[in-house]
Amino acid sequence: MSEADFIARLRAIATDPAARGLADDTAVFEGLVLTHDMIVEGIHFLPDDTPQDVAWKLVAVNLSDLAAKGAAPLGVLVGYSLGDDAWDAAFVEGLDAALRRFGIILLGGDTVRVPAGAPRSFGLTAIGRAPESGAPPRSGVRPGDQLWVTGSIGNAGLGLAMRLGQVEPNETCLTAYRRPQPQLTFGQAVARHVHAMMDVSDGLLIDAERMAHASGCDLTLMLESIPLSAALLAVRPDVLDTRLAAATAGDDYQLLFAADPGEAAAIREIAAGLNVAVTMLGHAGVGEGITLTHRAQRIAPPASLGFMH
Repeated sequence: MSEADFIARLRAIATDPAARGLADDTAVFEGLVLTHDMIVEGIHFLPDDTPQDVAWKLVAVNLSDLAAKGAAPLGVLVGYSLGDDAWDAAFVEGLDAALRRFGIILLGGDTVRVPAGAPRSFGLTAIGRAPESGAPPRSGVRPGDQLWVTGSIGNAGLGLAMRLGQVEPNETCLTAYRRPQPQLTFGQAVARHVHAMMDVSDGLLIDAERMAHASGCDLTLMLESIPLSAALLAVRPDVLDTRLAAATAGDDYQLLFAADPGEAAAIREIAAGLNVAVTMLGHAGVGEGITLTHRAQRIAPPASLGFMH
């Protein structure tokens, strides 16, 4: 059963409005934003990634979901599979550092012991306070909206290729893979100006498609406008294949959001004040799904839009 099939079955159970039809990254319950993400060895991190980096990623990917709802983080619950003593101790050290960095508290959780040699797996529930303007859903895009993204796309995917020895490494891309940075401050500041927002976790294209289907809109993305970093372009040519690879790689943890064109000046002002790069890379129209263009030419979507379990 695919992830999408399983979630479709769960929708029959998750009928409370707080669950948002399981069509969002979070639940919103009595002013709290709740999210839970898991990471598994061999899927979300490599067996030789450091435990400190794994702990950071576990915290960061959950906080990225809070960022996409404009939520202020409050605390976390951790689910942990015990294994090697030294590895476990180093993970706790990394968890402490990550929680201190983002100013949140550990509230509790659970531990289990797994059979020797089994892949490590961890879960984390993050709790945040919703903004007074409301937590922007995935489903709020309106025809005529502009589509924006923060930061650069593709660095983490290339960083993974570097970790696997497939590409000459550089620190920018390796750090993007090892230590993603949730856009918490920007998410909180921009939430009242947007109609829809989500984080880019599984790939820009697949996440844009999810936003399009949730909103019942067509999202047109101009591939030439996707922001690529100098570090990525130092090892990849700026051609269509490079842009499609970056847009399907995942692990970016940038914010994808839709807003009325009249909000563009406010969005740019917020971004400049917080020193966050933002790029307008498309627009919403009538229809449902995504449309890709490159230099005004329509492009067929790739076979895979991003990562799916």
